[in-house]
Amino acid sequence: MKIQRRKFLKQTAGLGIVSTLSLLTNAAYADYFNQIGLGGRDLNTGLRILNYGFGGRLEDKDPKQIPSEVKTLYSKMYNLLAKNRRMTHVELFSDAEVKSMCKSRNIKHIGGPMLGNVTSTGIKVWVRTLYPAAVKIRVETIDGTVDFGPVHSTAESDYAAVVPVKGLKPNTRYPYSLIIDDKAVSLPFEPSFKTVNDEKASSKRIAFGTCPHRSGLGNSKLFELIRRREPSAMLLGGDIAVQDRRKNGAKHRADYILRDLQPPWKRFSANIPVYAAWDDHDYFDNDLAGIPNGFSDNDRRNICSIFRNSWNNPSYGASNGVFFRTRIEPCDVIMLDHRYFRNQDDSNKFLGDAQMQWLKKQLAGCKGPFVILSCGTMWSDYVSNGKDSWGTTAPSEREELFSFIEKNKIPGVILISGDRHGARGFLIPRPSGYNFYEFEVAALGGRSGPPAATEKWETQLFGFAKKYMFAEFDFNTKRADPEVTFKLFQDSGKKLYTKTLKQSQLTPK
Repeated sequence: MKIQRRKFLKQTAGLGIVSTLSLLTNAAYADYFNQIGLGGRDLNTGLRILNYGFGGRLEDKDPKQIPSEVKTLYSKMYNLLAKNRRMTHVELFSDAEVKSMCKSRNIKHIGGPMLGNVTSTGIKVWVRTLYPAAVKIRVETIDGTVDFGPVHSTAESDYAAVVPVKGLKPNTRYPYSLIIDDKAVSLPFEPSFKTVNDEKASSKRIAFGTCPHRSGLGNSKLFELIRRREPSAMLLGGDIAVQDRRKNGAKHRADYILRDLQPPWKRFSANIPVYAAWDDHDYFDNDLAGIPNGFSDNDRRNICSIFRNSWNNPSYGASNGVFFRTRIEPCDVIMLDHRYFRNQDDSNKFLGDAQMQWLKKQLAGCKGPFVILSCGTMWSDYVSNGKDSWGTTAPSEREELFSFIEKNKIPGVILISGDRHGARGFLIPRPSGYNFYEFEVAALGGRSGPPAATEKWETQLFGFAKKYMFAEFDFNTKRADPEVTFKLFQDSGKKLYTKTLKQSQLTPK
């Protein structure tokens, strides 16, 4: 199926989709973050990113917006972690000066509350404390307050605790508060969560995107817009909070502390459930996967453990790696790990045998009208000729997966992806005549990347670049042929693109 390319490019150029920013050339924008001094990974870069979250600008070289106590605490923690690549949160928080600073400010936790794994009757709440503690979540119900927990944060979990909240009513909003060691913790906002409808729900919204690359987590305009639109969940497909820390576990932890100090992220993740997979920059570094030269299996396991302890996912598919399946109302969600198991010496292994067999079993068991199938890099080969993804690494494995979906007529499969900065949509034509639909939104950080569109990409649906963007799916299962509507938004609130698809269009014949 061909899209009318010249008409498409003319329309998108007229909307400013493939035009450059008014004040920057293409070359300048491509190197924009380096030009303003944010290409580094040192303390000063972290402070400037944090300054952005407190209302400053990314261009500001002097982080004046950060409260002095936050600046001092983050600087102290970063410097300690920078000196010892093996330092854990436990060791960091045991430092006498850090303990004194936190005690004088009555700080009992450094991360969370962060929501995840929402169901029709409950949710899970992640918190990272500064010492071994008993964590409870106090929920306000129509019958009064109910405490859930305690769950104890331990050294083994890097002082993270995940509190299950159960037995609630579907489709209901609940205010809640955080209790540590039986004392209420003051938060700078009033958090709440909303349970979802049961699996027969007729309509619901799921937001998604990739590539905030640390700085995007401080974009209050973007995350406040998503929060106000009240999605049931936010899917984050990679390149989120850690930036190229390789096998330095302490620096990975430093980046998660930076995330958890950001006001926009704190407010957002305390009110909207998040689901996270990783890509190369969360993993080791640009385009790295498996066990690269100079790395070991122990390095891989250590970074995986740090990631798992820093997020609130519903489960993991195996003893190692970051992949899972969950159900969010009328939609099954499968998020894949294309980093941990990739065999650098074998072009046919992208997911690995065990994950591929797991994936087939999960797909066969999906009962809802739609399946969101997420991969951190692109499913198609158009952008950058499939660089660092299926096309150059594992075309036969991709063919195995696509053929399985077609042969078994798995209904309602929607492909989402990231990695190549910008936002694009593609049809992926199959020899059978069926078309997969791919929606790639790698724009939570507003980073520049490959062209938004070219005449060579004959099945492209849309292309945008050089903007902060996120996307959402709205599901409507009331119709005889259920529908899903894709919407792409800029952080200004402007709707850039929309497309409605029927389940029958997303199901092989």
